[in-house]
Amino acid sequence: MQATLHETILRQPLADCLKRPPAAGLMVHWLGQAGFVIDIGGLRLVIDPYLSDSLAEKYRGTARPHKRMMPPPIGADEIVHVDLVLCTHTHTDHMDPGTLPPLLSKNPGARLVVPRAEAVQAKVRSGLHDDRLVLARAGERLLPLPGLEIVATRAAHERLETDADDNHRFLGYTIRSGRICLWHSGDCIPFDGLEAEIAALRPDIALLPVNGRRPELSQDGVPGNFTLDEAIAVARRVGAADMIAHHYGLFDFNTEDPARIDAAAAATVGLNVHRARTDVVYASHL
Repeated sequence: MQATLHETILRQPLADCLKRPPAAGLMVHWLGQAGFVIDIGGLRLVIDPYLSDSLAEKYRGTARPHKRMMPPPIGADEIVHVDLVLCTHTHTDHMDPGTLPPLLSKNPGARLVVPRAEAVQAKVRSGLHDDRLVLARAGERLLPLPGLEIVATRAAHERLETDADDNHRFLGYTIRSGRICLWHSGDCIPFDGLEAEIAALRPDIALLPVNGRRPELSQDGVPGNFTLDEAIAVARRVGAADMIAHHYGLFDFNTEDPARIDAAAAATVGLNVHRARTDVVYASHL
């Protein structure tokens, strides 16, 4: 029996929700862009958190100033009881030097999972030493905590890239505890072999970006992701029962229309499509 997600509107600030330790089962909170807090099997994981204005500071006065369309739903130092933080790649909205140090300082027992190809950047941006880093290679099965299995998967953003040692620079992760398995694709577009690779890992839930690709952005060095239609097709083909559509609503030059996501969710049969929202918790008790 596959895990399925139920949506519940939050009646309190996210920081108040996360003051409680993680419980059994699954609870997923969206942090904006590709960031999530995932409570699974009594553990708390945070993936790709971007909770600062690092990019607005970097691009102030440019043609794309990276001003936030939505505020962070929580401060980095307000997320507690964290066991593991994961980053899929080094783009700042996924491996943020404004978020990782306060988050990891507040949670001194937490380790950071990053692509092996990006170990140097991970140390620079997080301030961590080797003993708190977990280096992941595509195809590798990690057992970082009791009852938790993570498999690093290849991602193409917009192409597959490796370092001199054939370590992939862009990753996704499947996260499994008990009978529940999530797949966070990282920033990714369709590529040959992707669906077979992920289907073999039997994800129940797919967390997929839907902001798509635009030639004018690619020409300026801003790579894209799945379109909404591609994400739905990929989620179906890998066998997921639920998909959470994310990576929208943060930067006005690189987003997707929420109304279009909602319309696709209403029209899709055989797959439960959820639009990521910061005022909703997605839960399963399987």
